[in-house]
Amino acid sequence: MSAAQPAGVLLLDKPPGFSSTQAMARAKRLLASRKAGHTGTLDPFATGLLPLVFGEATKFSRFLIDATKSYRATMALGETSTTGDTEGEVMTVGPFEGTVTEVDEVLSRFLGASEQLPPMHSAVHHQGRRLYDLAREGIEVERVARPIEIHAIARVALEKDRLAIDVTCGKGTYIRTLAEDIGRALGCGAYLVALRRTAVGPFRVEQAVTLESLEAAGVAGARACLAPLEVLVAGLPRLEADADTAWRFANGQVVHCVGALPGDERAVFDPSGRFLGVGRAEAPGRLAPERLMAPPGQA
Repeated sequence: MSAAQPAGVLLLDKPPGFSSTQAMARAKRLLASRKAGHTGTLDPFATGLLPLVFGEATKFSRFLIDATKSYRATMALGETSTTGDTEGEVMTVGPFEGTVTEVDEVLSRFLGASEQLPPMHSAVHHQGRRLYDLAREGIEVERVARPIEIHAIARVALEKDRLAIDVTCGKGTYIRTLAEDIGRALGCGAYLVALRRTAVGPFRVEQAVTLESLEAAGVAGARACLAPLEVLVAGLPRLEADADTAWRFANGQVVHCVGALPGDERAVFDPSGRFLGVGRAEAPGRLAPERLMAPPGQA
């Protein structure tokens, strides 16, 4: 094993049957890494894009956790599930007898901002316990609806009792709950039978690698699949610091930043182009370090 630890972003195409934590643990082993994290979970039955962060990149994972996400979701119409997906007990509600026009009209109602009730089979905490743990014990608790936003939703295919849709949404959206809500609006019930995450922020599943390909590549080849961690902050304005400003920022000091207003964030780089971290303006033109890279050799 190399003593040097990897740092960067791995775009993984998660297979079915793995929890996000299990997939991360296997990738961590294949990259011989001591430190890793993921940027938003996928249910075990779901597949698709799971960005994983390694080493120093874990400090900046929130920029992908908060990013918009896209999915291809397939639902069974006329049936419901106790979990909203294939892992629960399925119950027949009634046949779906609607038209394509009716489906499209119902889907259009979900566009924009709304509120969604987190499902019992979710990782949301309630009094120190995960909801899915309570659900497994047959306990249902009152939950508070959370704001969500659906940026795009469209029918891909409708074949008898199977409806496939593409969805792009903001953080915190449960696609299982969305499928149930769509089924309720159609008057026939619905649950997810397949879910594939196709995009997270600027990244697409076509860019992702599989666990099998990582294993075949060996440690060095797997590490070569990492994107530089700076991609996590590519959406932020850059501060190209001179040598003095870079030194002060890297050592935790507030620095001058033209045009920065209170609350603004900047990705800060030194004169050689090395990423130093992210700063947040505490006053007009004054940028305070918020999250810093470890000094070279100390990561």
